[in-house]
Amino acid sequence: MIHIGIIREGKIPSDSRVVLTPQLCMQAMSDYPVMITVQSSDSRCFADEEYRERGITVQEDISHCDLLLGVKEVPIEQLIEKKSYCFFSHTIKEQPYNRALLKAILSKSIKLIDYEVITDERGARLIAFGYFAGMVGAFNGVLAYLNRLHIDAGLRPLHTYKSYEDSLKDYRRASLPGMRIVLTGSGRVGQGAAKVLEDLGIRRISPEAYLSGEYKEEAVFTQLDCKYYVASADGKSFEKKDFYNHPEHYISIFRPYTAVSDLMINGIYWDKRAPAFFTLEDMQGSDFRIKVIADITCDIAPESSIPSTIRPSTIGEPVYGFNPVTGQETPPYQADCIDVMAIDNLPNELPREASQSFGQQFLAHMLPAFLKEKDPMIERATIAEEGRLGKYFQYLENYVKGKKVK
Repeated sequence: MIHIGIIREGKIPSDSRVVLTPQLCMQAMSDYPVMITVQSSDSRCFADEEYRERGITVQEDISHCDLLLGVKEVPIEQLIEKKSYCFFSHTIKEQPYNRALLKAILSKSIKLIDYEVITDERGARLIAFGYFAGMVGAFNGVLAYLNRLHIDAGLRPLHTYKSYEDSLKDYRRASLPGMRIVLTGSGRVGQGAAKVLEDLGIRRISPEAYLSGEYKEEAVFTQLDCKYYVASADGKSFEKKDFYNHPEHYISIFRPYTAVSDLMINGIYWDKRAPAFFTLEDMQGSDFRIKVIADITCDIAPESSIPSTIRPSTIGEPVYGFNPVTGQETPPYQADCIDVMAIDNLPNELPREASQSFGQQFLAHMLPAFLKEKDPMIERATIAEEGRLGKYFQYLENYVKGKKVK
């Protein structure tokens, strides 16, 4: 019997998503030898009473639980030593802002399993919020572009609707101006983004047609797989597997899209060894047409695929301006600046739907693995255990120590 605790999200700004909904908690306890306790929260998208109605224990104390499940990073002062945690730690890319968190996890002998690296034997991710991040990010990008043009198309931020389905009636009534949108990425994020663009009535066209300048008077988008925005530095033919294994051997070929796009929606997973789409100098050029960047990836510059993503934005204030000449933030919607939408918890605008989807993935892939004495999938995703870095995360040693590796 495993005792699972659903922790209250403590990161600021708050996140209302949850790993297991009330219905999925009940399903888990029915189908598996587990007991679940939910830590009381007044900010969760499912109220405490919704759990109690399903017979789930809701209380403040979760110290008796073996496995603690959260979504975002747990504040250091809330960590319970010698427990097992699952959450998105945002440490595997050596993010500076979470070094202290990983140090604390090691010092408290906590076992940390990160959802971001739950993969099958081929390396494919098995659990993610990416589809919903793509949906919200694409919508926010379009809304930011309309706001920049002072166009009221009758659309509201997604978090103001009861559900995505509820927003569709406004989508169908919206009259959009001609705009050209380039969407990067073909995974979960890209798929979610493409769905929203098509639901908005925006025509999808091929990269070739997009660059040719066709469809000038209507809203169109093109979706780019990596072969359209990177090429081998030595002129060899593109091979996706080689790019994934050796991204440092590739250069960006994205520039033609910067000259014909109004809005860029970035939905890739970026490896810091890979080239950025463009440089700050490129953004200063007279042929750089992009005016709004919806950076769903949200890697923070200078280690990022987008040099203007200098900080995350928030659901309350989703857009900030960026002056490519000074490299500084400005108020949004300024004539000589580029607008950046870089919310780092986008699925929180559709929290109940995103939580239901994520929880189903957790029950399908992760919970059965936790019931085994040892599981290779869990081992691959264990960043820390018993005060030491996990087998697959030894490369983080210098990061933890605060040393930079050239």
